[in-house]
Amino acid sequence: MSNVEPGPPSRRLRAGIVGGGEGAFIGAVHRMAAELDGQALIVAGAMSSRADVARASAAAWFLERAYTSYEEMARAEAAAADGIDFVIVATPNHLHFPVARAFLAAGIHVVCDKPLALTVAQGEELVRLVESGPALFALTHNYTGYPAVRQARDLVKNGELGELRKVMVEYCQDWLMRPLEAEGNKQAAWRTDPARAGAGGCIGDIGTHAASLLEFVTGRHIAALCADLSTVVPGRRLDDDANLLVRLEGGAKGTLICSQVACGEENRLSIRLYGSKAGLEWHQQEPNTLLYKAADRPVALLRSGHEYLSAAARAAARLPPGHPEGYLEAFANIYRAFIADVRRHARGEAQLGDYPGVQEGLRGLRFIAQAVASSQAGAVWRDL
Repeated sequence: MSNVEPGPPSRRLRAGIVGGGEGAFIGAVHRMAAELDGQALIVAGAMSSRADVARASAAAWFLERAYTSYEEMARAEAAAADGIDFVIVATPNHLHFPVARAFLAAGIHVVCDKPLALTVAQGEELVRLVESGPALFALTHNYTGYPAVRQARDLVKNGELGELRKVMVEYCQDWLMRPLEAEGNKQAAWRTDPARAGAGGCIGDIGTHAASLLEFVTGRHIAALCADLSTVVPGRRLDDDANLLVRLEGGAKGTLICSQVACGEENRLSIRLYGSKAGLEWHQQEPNTLLYKAADRPVALLRSGHEYLSAAARAAARLPPGHPEGYLEAFANIYRAFIADVRRHARGEAQLGDYPGVQEGLRGLRFIAQAVASSQAGAVWRDL
């Protein structure tokens, strides 16, 4: 069972991490996000499959306990009086399923990177474990944590756009323009390896973020898609560019584009929605601004931190207007909401769940699987 003491919160939560060690990007991001609000501290880790790297990485983070295997960590932390309250899964994709399963079986809450697992079948098993067990589960689709994204969701929910008609979302990068996987780049190596990344390359790595953002803001699931996946760099085994047509529940149609070979782009995640009364537009590279385009009126710039925003958008901001907040703060909003639910869980209270969870992870896996299947069949429509 979880080690969080019952009753009113009386201490900082104890967290552990699997993966994210020396040479990894995302591990440090998780650490900063989890610890930003002072509600949790990472105290234990199995940070690499190599024992020497695991020990060195744990020492560099000043962790109290270092492990050389996640199995050992799950057993020991579940049995310890001062064991961790939740674990962070920051490994390459192929380890998400076994690591999450081990800690869920031990009754320890889980925060996992996307995608949820390698296959839909694995995702369905994790759904069963979460829904039948005592532990909570969060998936770090962190772009849903931006204040402006929360404001966009509320505008759609409150009918400010009218009837939703057209949706457009894109996530473009250029970091895989060259065959970095053949040049010793660790991050490129596993992301382009089907055994470690899964069936989708670009579509799984960043296409799932675009799909998650679209569904989060609109409040509607992608009902069907038609995908054309490409491998631009010769010799690469997974897609590095994708163009999709999508249909949402309720009738809106649009496009989803993602690419890791888009020259000159850094992390261009953008969404545009058009309804019968208004449209809206948000760009992750200018995250504190949401453009609201009401019919026959000037474009309004809605800025993070202002009192005119919705309660959810205001709650997601930490600083007064004009002080930039960005990627780390949005990531931390996922943790803040999850940690609050861990405390509610310990007190026997209902959880709010205002963060992506295991069901969103399963939808992401189905999105990848159907996009790959659609493209392989010649870009045919597939239902999700």
